[in-house]
Amino acid sequence: MQVFFSAIMSFLGIEGMAAVGAGIAALACIGAAIGMGMSTSKAVESMARQPEATKQIRSSLFIGLAFCETTAIYGLLVAIMLIVM
Repeated sequence: MQVFFSAIMSFLGIEGMAAVGAGIAALACIGAAIGMGMSTSKAVESMARQPEATKQIRSSLFIGLAFCETTAIYGLLVAIMLIVM
């Protein structure tokens, strides 16, 4: 495995490896977007089925969306730090 990484490192260089790492870190944004979409769709669906539980569902939804958004922001921050450095 170390031989594989050293071959890639010699081919791409430090800047290339930083760009690859930034691309991989940006995948966190895609995962967060998928998670937000799925959780929102399920929350709307459950609110339509049980309108009396709307407040509880909405509060849980906002907490979950905050965690998803935090994951996206961390991924974006890591990607920016890899590009700048």
